[in-house]
Amino acid sequence: MVIKLLTIDLHLPGRSSLKEKRFVISSLKMKLSKRCNVAVAEIGYQDKWQRSLLAIVMVGNSGEIVEATSVSVLKLLEKDHRLAIIDCTQELR
Repeated sequence: MVIKLLTIDLHLPGRSSLKEKRFVISSLKMKLSKRCNVAVAEIGYQDKWQRSLLAIVMVGNSGEIVEATSVSVLKLLEKDHRLAIIDCTQELR
């Protein structure tokens, strides 16, 4: 069993309230969960309008499967015009 954790620091430009930010983050979490079959949680900057820190976890039988899922997650995030990735750290266990 292989576990990979992505910790992604996001900037959400143009958001002027926590309600707008929550809308973007909740739709992003649902999209990632459904399309990539990963677990997603916001773990930081809950009180900031234009920042978010997400933890994304994936589990698989092999490193190749987990790596492919990780690439899919990052591509999906990079294509989303509502946000910009500031930093991304990866841990493999």
